[in-house]
Amino acid sequence: MTDTLAMVPRLGLEGITKRYEGIHALSEVSLDVRAGEIHALVGENGAGKSTLVKIVTGLVTPDAGIVRLDGEPVTFSSPMAARAAGVSAVYQDPKVFPHLDVAENIFMGIYPRAGAFVDRRRTYTEAERLLTELDVNLSPKAIVAGLSVAELQYVGIARALTRDLRLLILDEPTAALTPSEADRLFGIMRALSARGTSIIFISHRLEELDGLVDRITVLRDGQHVQTAAAAELDRPAIVRLMVGRALESLYARDGGGTLGDERLRVEALTLAGAFRDISFSVHAGEVVTLAGLVGAGRTEIAQAIFGITPAQSGRVFLDGAEVKVDSARQMLRLGLAYLPEDRDGQGLVTQFSIANNITLPILSRLARYGFLSHRAERAVAEQTTTELQVKMARLDQVVAALSGGNRQKVVLGKWLATKPRVLILDEPTHGIDVGTKAQVHQLIHRLAGEGLAVVVISSDLPEVIAVSDRVLVIHEGTLAGDFSREQVTQEGVMLAATGQSVSVGSAA
Repeated sequence: MTDTLAMVPRLGLEGITKRYEGIHALSEVSLDVRAGEIHALVGENGAGKSTLVKIVTGLVTPDAGIVRLDGEPVTFSSPMAARAAGVSAVYQDPKVFPHLDVAENIFMGIYPRAGAFVDRRRTYTEAERLLTELDVNLSPKAIVAGLSVAELQYVGIARALTRDLRLLILDEPTAALTPSEADRLFGIMRALSARGTSIIFISHRLEELDGLVDRITVLRDGQHVQTAAAAELDRPAIVRLMVGRALESLYARDGGGTLGDERLRVEALTLAGAFRDISFSVHAGEVVTLAGLVGAGRTEIAQAIFGITPAQSGRVFLDGAEVKVDSARQMLRLGLAYLPEDRDGQGLVTQFSIANNITLPILSRLARYGFLSHRAERAVAEQTTTELQVKMARLDQVVAALSGGNRQKVVLGKWLATKPRVLILDEPTHGIDVGTKAQVHQLIHRLAGEGLAVVVISSDLPEVIAVSDRVLVIHEGTLAGDFSREQVTQEGVMLAATGQSVSVGSAA
């Protein structure tokens, strides 16, 4: 962060307005970003952050308003034009050419040339220089398909540096990073800021703003709510500005009710290379969370139970009856639903409408004499979107047009429409804002209260503590800890997740 900031803003937005299908995505938004500043842009899903980024980078044209760069009005026809002017964005899922190497991805479209030919030697020399400048130990000749998400972020930032970078936008860059990878990214951000690059940082993880950003801008419902120095806004104040109300405790949890019959039991479940000897049970009205580090095997366990990748050995019981798991369709028919972490890739057909997505698993139930009843489909979709408070223009709106949080609500509604008895939720609040996260927590509690058996996979420790009746910690594919709600602590979960000595079941 810089101490002396230029008087003329690096980026100035004046009265930016954008409408989609009658909805105001942005309404007369005005704000500025100073030279060398790390500026946080926060708000709930659907607040207008992504639309604002698209306007600044030339992906979308505003209906009204002016964009200024270093005081001069600009209109970018494309992200390439914005990049040529020194404005680049890096997203949580960087768009790359996986079968090309690092240097080729960095210079795609703007290769150094020697006459009419690409200068290969200079391409790799310049790529090496940019990576060294970022203090990133990454070979320019490494094939991108083999890189981690963090390394893909570095490639995206290096690509931005091929021009005189004036403004870098980082949109949820830490969503899939480990804490150490995120810290490294923060170090790169500080170094870029120190040399005069302005940075807009978008994150739902409010704790990441502490000590990193200079100022914070809050958007709500497409409008600019407030811009203030980071030191003037603590997390509760940011949350109040984002959601328009106080959340006394985002993670509040009432005492659990009386548990019903056993709904799901797994015994000695094993899949070579993924997990081994996993045993646990979940009762009606109970929320059991699988915690652990990324890559510990939690998702693989859930997918084995659901039949996506069946286990090689072990037993699965639903409502006391043993099930020979062979497909997801079979498990869904038996009353077990699984919400995947990758909501867009595995949970939704993003070019289908909201109504089509919600009713996709239950089309046979809505058909009469072999023909789909559109009236029945609409009734189910209306009830689901109302209960889950999905923000949308209409039911036939394509899911791709929704914000991340509202897409998550649609995929939740899709599985709830099957009326399952056991529901597995894999990172259900990944990438969504605090207000929507609170709604998801309330929904989990309500479903358990209605008698569902709920299994949650989460990497968010406060969330683990918040929603769980019982916490099972997975470490390197084995069950490393079993905690009751009364005794679970963040420290205990982290100790078990990192392989420290914890007696399985001793805390329960």
